[in-house]
Amino acid sequence: MREVVSDRLSRMEDLEQRRLLKQIVSGVFMNLVDYQEQMNRRLEQRIFDEVEQEEDKYDVYVTVCPRDELDPVHPYLFPMIPEDVHKKSIDMHTIADGISHGREVTLTTLFLECRHELLRPLWTKHRTFQGEIQTTLASYEVQVQLRPNRIYVDEVEKLYHLFRSNHLPWRTVNHPYAAKFFDVVLVGSSGGYPLSPEEDLVEIVVHLEEFEAYKRSDMVPLWNIEPLYLKTIGFPSPAWDKVNYEHVFSIRKSGTQHGYLVDAAPEYIRYIKHGAYELTVVSPKEKAGVWRLLKVVRPSSLDDRPAASYELVSNRRDGGFTDAYIRQHSPVVRTKGEILRIISLLEDYRLQLVDIRVADASEGHAVTYDMNPFIDDRVRTKAGRARLRLMFRYAGAEPASFLIDDWMSFLVSEVQLYFPEYVCEGEWA
Repeated sequence: MREVVSDRLSRMEDLEQRRLLKQIVSGVFMNLVDYQEQMNRRLEQRIFDEVEQEEDKYDVYVTVCPRDELDPVHPYLFPMIPEDVHKKSIDMHTIADGISHGREVTLTTLFLECRHELLRPLWTKHRTFQGEIQTTLASYEVQVQLRPNRIYVDEVEKLYHLFRSNHLPWRTVNHPYAAKFFDVVLVGSSGGYPLSPEEDLVEIVVHLEEFEAYKRSDMVPLWNIEPLYLKTIGFPSPAWDKVNYEHVFSIRKSGTQHGYLVDAAPEYIRYIKHGAYELTVVSPKEKAGVWRLLKVVRPSSLDDRPAASYELVSNRRDGGFTDAYIRQHSPVVRTKGEILRIISLLEDYRLQLVDIRVADASEGHAVTYDMNPFIDDRVRTKAGRARLRLMFRYAGAEPASFLIDDWMSFLVSEVQLYFPEYVCEGEWA
């Protein structure tokens, strides 16, 4: 508009008329143009504020490191299970009592650093291996089995229920390490001689045959979630419905840039209000007290990662305003383009989707597994749903990692949330 006015004034040959008109335009019309531009900017900012991308505060970062390399003061990575900081010990009395009474005893937990396709047989059946228990008096031959350790998958499930009770949308947690932990379970002994509880345990040796080269002990999974205990500011005040109470917590000291989840039973949470420096929980509890929260730490720099060679992965989405708008309004789009959009938003660019097809159930097992096994679809039966096969190609410059099958499982599990009418599976092209 300014350019149009300037062009019209320059074309006027009468200088006196040009001077008068310029005074009029500069005094009234230009102020009107400035006001209109200011209102347009305010309207644009209101639209962006209404579709605020709060989900970025809840990105979950995951890795794993040896226990002896664990950093207890790391700025954003914490053990998934706080007890993992200390090495678990088992006494000889527990082992001897289990063998004498025919009970199974969990000896230790191992991390198998190999691809998922090699671990699949260990998921479907319990395979027996030979082991050895060395004490101060003798050495005993035992039989052990490898069984999937579900403690870390259960932690992800607890996080899912917290997202639900906090009324936040769930995104698949990219945890490729959780499915590679296995418990070493003592199932029997050979030799015909009993173990004495008075002996001191020296070492437990397990021979895993073809898995021997992949076994790692004393590994600790880490993520950017920290337990936090906050006390209510003052006394709870009655909510607007005159039934519940508002519990206000200050998050100024702990950091306003992070995400917070209230770790409480669903019946104690009506809804949660997120302010700039405060968190307000509307709850039927009328007494003040200390509440347990989970702080999802937003890393200021990803350079502060453990020194170990294990990759730091996340479920971060590389989206913007358009993605936030689509997620907020939840349009139902069932096209190949929508699948490509979902996958392109995720962080890992080493996998490329090359084909999508509806497959028959008789085409064999898929390479991937479900990273959301705890989400139960009670409306649709899995037996009656068609299989949607997503075919990927590895496009990375470096050699493929042992996590490659898990990366694809994460992408397929995220697509599954958008296409519940199919059983989504992944395979290599």
